[in-house]
Formats: sequence, C-alpha cells, structure tokens
Amino acid sequence: MTRTTPPRPVDIEALFPALASYRRTTTRLHPRHGTAKPEESSVAGPLLWPADEPWPVCTAVHPKGTGHSLSDVRLRRRIQDEARGRDFTVEEQRLLDGMTRGNHAPDLRDEAPLPMLAVAQLHTRDVPDLVGPEGHDLLQVFWCPFEVHGPDRTLDVVLRWRRSADVGAVLSSQPEPPVAGREECVPTSCVVHPEQVVEHQYAGLLDEELQEEIDAWEEGLLDEEDESEDADDSSAPANYATYEEYEAAMAAARAQEPEEIDYMSDLSIAPGWKVGGFASWHLTDPAPVDCAECGTPMPPLLTVAAVECDGASRSWLPVEDREAADDPRVIDPVGVYLGRGLMRVHTCPADPTHPHRLSFQ
Repeated sequence: MTRTTPPRPVDIEALFPALASYRRTTTRLHPRHGTAKPEESSVAGPLLWPADEPWPVCTAVHPKGTGHSLSDVRLRRRIQDEARGRDFTVEEQRLLDGMTRGNHAPDLRDEAPLPMLAVAQLHTRDVPDLVGPEGHDLLQVFWCPFEVHGPDRTLDVVLRWRRSADVGAVLSSQPEPPVAGREECVPTSCVVHPEQVVEHQYAGLLDEELQEEIDAWEEGLLDEEDESEDADDSSAPANYATYEEYEAAMAAARAQEPEEIDYMSDLSIAPGWKVGGFASWHLTDPAPVDCAECGTPMPPLLTVAAVECDGASRSWLPVEDREAADDPRVIDPVGVYLGRGLMRVHTCPADPTHPHRLSFQ
C-alpha cells in the first residue's frame, strides 16, 4: 500500500513567497512491519550483499557479549504485537519475564570482530532524494548496536554505496551481532513506502525578517482562536442530564474545532524516517555540520526517528493511516530510539565518499 502525506493545512509559500528560497524535497520512507526481498529497499531487511564480499564488522574494543539478546528483542516485540488489545497469556508473560539484560554471549571477547547490524537498504530508483557517488544506485547502512564509540559515546555507523547491477550471487545467510547494548538500537524488519514531499528550512535558520513575519502570523492565528473561544464562552451554558451526555457534547465540540497550525509542526520539516530534506534543531540551537575534509556544509542524508509522527506533528500522518493513528505499528514501526529520539547521518554533497557525520536531537 502506498502512503500519502495530506496536503499542508495552508500554502505557506503563498503567504510568504520568500520561503521559496528555503524549500527542499525529502523522501519519507514510511516503514511498516514486513520482510522485503534482498533486491528491495527496506529497513532492517535482507541486503543485496555479494556472497564473496566480507560483511562489515566492528573492531573497536568494548563489551560485546553483555546486553540484550537480539532473539529476545524480536520475540518480545512479536509477543507485544500479537497481544495488542488483550492481556498476555500465562506463557507469553513467562517468556517476557525471562528476557533480561545479561551476558548472553560469554565467549565473545571485547576485542573480537562483531558483525554490524543491517539497518537499511535504499535504491535510488525508489528514493529520489538519495544522492551518492556517481554511478552508484544503492546505499546500505549498518551500525554497531553499542553506544560506546567515539568521544560522544554513540553508535558506529557504516555506509556502503554500490552499483546494484554489479552484485552477482547474494549472501544467503547474513551475519548479525548476537547482542545489542539497548533494545532500542535494534530496528524491526520493515518494508518501506517512499514518498517525496516538500520541506522548508528550520525556523531558526530563516532570514531574521522572514522569521519575524512568520511569528507575527502565528500570533495572529492564536488571537483569532482566543476570540473564537471567548465567543463560545459567552453563550448560555447547556444543561446535561448525565455526565455521559456532557462528554459526548464536548467531544462533538472538539471535533468541530479547527486544528492549530504551527510553522515548525505542520509546514516546515516532515517527521519520521526520511532521506534528504532539512534538519530540525528543536531541542538545541542549530549547529553547523561541515565536512571534515573539505569544509562543505553537510545536509542530512538519512534521518532515523523514534516515531512516524507525534501529537505535535499529527498533520503529517498519512491518509491511509488515519484510522490507525493510535496503532504503535504505525506510530513506532521500527522500534529504534537514539539520542533523544532523532539521529541524522550527514554526507558531503561535494564528495559523498568523504567521511559522514552524525547529529542528534
């Protein structure tokens, strides 16, 4: 099934023509539970990986056998998914109680090479905003699922670009680490439903005069809402025979209220897993992310998000998922939570083979 982002609540460029200079496309991936084929784009699915090519490994020295068993993580998620809307059975609860953090691979030495975890596979034919080295049409993303790397003590992310036509025999049994430092470092296998949409730059990085104009417009919307609420309050109070009648009346009134519109939540940057687009700096001040080799500003290549959308960004929920807005398989399909909910992989537009960088929110 395709996924379709609803039209934005207002045409923001019609209100502020200067925003046309701050527009960029992004491809929302819309991951949903499922298993793709090795030749397809996916999140945590099997890769189009050559049978005669070594699998990426983590060679850093750190504890590798202690944490959460990958098999336990997947079993827990399957049990929780199947039990949605009902209590766990006695057997399910017994299995869940037995899933604990521990030394699940006691023979795995700290210095031993650890297979990287396959995180994503993306084809340029599916993802129009995916731009890599010339002639390469496939990106494969890996990480070591232990947040112990580098001065920031985070994941070690590996990018592999390739020409899909050059892949011959595909590796059938694909390695993976037996243990992860946190459950939230393990993505659930998902098919993707790529959709290209338009974004606009983070508010704090717009021209100062344009920021002020948008702020004034948002304040005007709030004033109109306050005036509408005052008008409603001035009407005669209704009498309700029961509390249930009152709740029903309030629910009907809320359904008729216009949704609040906010530049950052509704008109600027799309939430969820995506390729390209802009970076949101909603938890910190904007920080430059420049290439360490040539100094070129590095836009985000891949955004890894904790949720497809949240309460503040509910207007971005795909049309096809409106009836399942509270389903965790829609809101949190991948099960990954990095940083404070958002990790971005940045690459150099001048030369995508230059070392990538990470940023978090």
